Amino acid sequence: MRAVISVSFPENMAKELGRIAKESGRTKSDLIKEALREFLWEERLTGLRKSLSRKAKAKGLVTDEDVFKAVS
Repeated sequence: MRAVISVSFPENMAKELGRIAKESGRTKSDLIKEALREFLWEERLTGLRKSLSRKAKAKGLVTDEDVFKAVS
């Protein structure tokens, strides 16, 4: 199932998006989906890093060397 979301861009961004879509032979929609997919992945990764960092510090794992010692 798909959802349609309307987004407005500043004119200069819209023009650049249109230019890149034309040059790459891709649709504007595909370019926006790819950018959002990457952004969401990075947000999930950032959240995971924060969560794991807190847990690691609680166990005394602060440096790369600490982690290496713990898994060796």
